Amino acid sequence: MKKLLFLFVLISNFFFSQMPDISNVWLNNSKAYTGTIGDKNQEIKLKISISEQNKKNDQEYFVSGYTLVDKNYSKFEGTFTITKYRDAKKKGVVFGEYELAEENKGKHSGILKGRFIYTFKWNKENEKVEAQYIELIGDWKSYDGTLDFKTRIKNQ
Repeated sequence: MKKLLFLFVLISNFFFSQMPDISNVWLNNSKAYTGTIGDKNQEIKLKISISEQNKKNDQEYFVSGYTLVDKNYSKFEGTFTITKYRDAKKKGVVFGEYELAEENKGKHSGILKGRFIYTFKWNKENEKVEAQYIELIGDWKSYDGTLDFKTRIKNQ
């Protein structure tokens, strides 16, 4: 009964375009996201330290943190914007776009931009989200326009 009530509330929230605040999801339990950047699949780490739901647009989240590639550490600020939500009985999928602007500190700083997929399973026994998986697929472009790399980053 509790699950049905939760599901009804969740669906009605989406129907009326009121997204529940899932800002803690992007924090990834204080762990860094890891992935690859460029043709040589160089390792990139991305850590989100702050995540807040936009009060005027509940489909958008403001985030900040840092990226690390080799010894190049850059702070960033940006947004995650939800564009679509699909719910099956045991699994939910959230689709959206992200844009993260690094501090402009020279040739090796720029903008990460692309799409994300967030999947999770709903455990009806304990009424909690489990098996969360977030993947960011996009591009990184340097501010001076000389570098442009494909990126693929996921939570651990």
